[in-house]
Amino acid sequence: MALGTNGQGVTEAANFIPELWSDEVIAGYKKNLVLGGLVTRINHNGKKGDTIHIPAPVRGSANAKVADTQVVLQGDTHSVVNLSINKHYEYSVVIEDIVEVQALSSLRRFYTDDAGYALATQIDTDLFTLAEGLQGGVVGGASASLWEKAVIGGDGTTLFTGNSSNDTDITDAGIRKMILTLDNADVPMSGRFMVIPPVAANDMLGINRFTEQQYIGDGDAIKTGKIGSIYGMDVYVSSNCPSIESDAARVGLMMHKDALALVEQQSVRSQTQYKQEYLGDLFTSDTIYGVGELRNTSGIAFVVPAA
Repeated sequence: MALGTNGQGVTEAANFIPELWSDEVIAGYKKNLVLGGLVTRINHNGKKGDTIHIPAPVRGSANAKVADTQVVLQGDTHSVVNLSINKHYEYSVVIEDIVEVQALSSLRRFYTDDAGYALATQIDTDLFTLAEGLQGGVVGGASASLWEKAVIGGDGTTLFTGNSSNDTDITDAGIRKMILTLDNADVPMSGRFMVIPPVAANDMLGINRFTEQQYIGDGDAIKTGKIGSIYGMDVYVSSNCPSIESDAARVGLMMHKDALALVEQQSVRSQTQYKQEYLGDLFTSDTIYGVGELRNTSGIAFVVPAA
């Protein structure tokens, strides 16, 4: 019998404490949300609407004051970035009474951690997909042009050609060239970071500049994946970095937090309801959010070999 409007839910008979489930899911969610925890976060919890309008002001310029003349007024036309809140994801499982009676308490910990991991991974995936558009790239283009504006990790300037023949391991020189790209775009140094696949982390451990500066601050316990710092940027490892070219290459990012944005309209919530027709508890965690690009030139993607 499928779950439907005729279900006989008896909340009072629930075997689990919803607050406990919720706390554990949120802990798992925060632990696994790498990229989503680094970009600009916009809290829209409890508010109505499906679109956020974010002003994008144009930088003005200083003008020489000419004697006996009025000042020059800034007359730039500012734009706006529209972020749609159009993503609703859930994780659900029914735990039958016999399982609740016989299973260890570790079963609950598995499902709460797995729910947090699944929702965090989905948000990170959406942000990584959006990052394909940085530096003027096309999101979700034809396979031949995937990540067409990404550079190769070895030199930080040569564009990825869409195949694994020109991707190279990340180097100190490549990192410095990507930093220069952001510098030339007037991207603030404060707020920059790198998210790299595990294979690139292994290569970076061979870069003297990285190992000299490597540290993990005590206040960053929730920003999991952080393995150190280079040239003032925190470096994070994520196994969710995109795999491309039939898994022959991986994508990493160097960016400022204002390059991309995550809007949360409903943060992760967890609910349980007893389903008599299943003689078990239905456990569901879900979240409502949206992602968007704020500043196209404030980030750059790079490609490295997968092995």
